[in-house]
Amino acid sequence: MSGLVSYETEVKARAAKVWELYGPTKRALLAKEALPDTIIRLDILEGQGAVGTIIKITLAGEKFTKVDHKNHVKETEAIKGGFLDMGLSLYQLRLEVIGKDEEESCVIKSTIEYEVVDGASFDVSLISVKLFADIAKVIKKQLITSAGTN
Repeated sequence: MSGLVSYETEVKARAAKVWELYGPTKRALLAKEALPDTIIRLDILEGQGAVGTIIKITLAGEKFTKVDHKNHVKETEAIKGGFLDMGLSLYQLRLEVIGKDEEESCVIKSTIEYEVVDGASFDVSLISVKLFADIAKVIKKQLITSAGTN
């Protein structure tokens, strides 16, 4: 069995500016800020944010499988621990910052794709985009705060 879960939110800022906030390791730091009680430690195991970068967030590791700065797209895939230990064979996140026609607005879209191992009794209700929605809220807040100081 496989599935897809996603979240979108509009941000009143240029896509390029929002994309900078999802920079090489900033997304992991924003995740820690969004969920300080959940994410205790962040370690960059390998790389500096390009394809192949591996970040360890608490007990789960993820590997960047796509980083497209021109189109503002990043994809990561869980490589060990977490949901993979619970019965998933795939847990992949796709982040897109989509510019709208007017330059001062964009959409942040987070999508989780997953596959359950045949015969596993994984509770798919555990798959949630809440973390990524919370990260988008932190980004919106950061943009509002920085606009107020300029």
